[in-house]
Amino acid sequence: MSTPILYDYWRSSASYRVRIALNLKGIAYESVAVDLLQKQHGAPDHLARNPQGFVPALQIDGHMMTQSLAIIEYLEARTPAPAMMPADAAEAARLRAIAYAIAMEIHPICNPSVVAQHAAAFDGSDADKQSWMRHFIDKGLRAVEQLADHPATGAFLHGDAPGLADCVLVPQIYNARRWGMALDAMPRLVAIDDACQALPAFATAAPEAVNSAAS
Repeated sequence: MSTPILYDYWRSSASYRVRIALNLKGIAYESVAVDLLQKQHGAPDHLARNPQGFVPALQIDGHMMTQSLAIIEYLEARTPAPAMMPADAAEAARLRAIAYAIAMEIHPICNPSVVAQHAAAFDGSDADKQSWMRHFIDKGLRAVEQLADHPATGAFLHGDAPGLADCVLVPQIYNARRWGMALDAMPRLVAIDDACQALPAFATAAPEAVNSAAS
């Protein structure tokens, strides 16, 4: 069986999620950079992988897969251990709600292409762009902090092992810090991020680690 190939960009939140999940599952993969700043995601070869022109795209088991959460769900079904979701349906729904709150509510409105389009339409500055992102990241993470206030939350968003929701949370915390957002109102999320960063699966997937390895 051929080695999976992950087409990604080092600072892409969606790519970061999938790198974490691949590491947690112990799935070795080859990384091929798609430089978003150089507009490589709009080139014909990448559009053939993903007609949306997004990263990541994962070539695995004879398939080309797109959309980070769909990819992670596939990895969970393909390689069940270690489990990234609990067997309890209600708890699994809570964790998906956390993941979706970040991936479907915070991430899209703070996507650089969306922010740039909005700024161009209203003659916004770089400072305006950063203010926009801090506003929506702060609003979203405050809600996630409340969702994490649950008896099943432990060192991680579910108990004592990381899973799907943690894979989505950590890149968003990275973005919050990148854009200079204070995290004082999210002590649970900061503690969970700290626990995740202590694990090699997360540390080696981090943007700076990936960028350093590629250079």
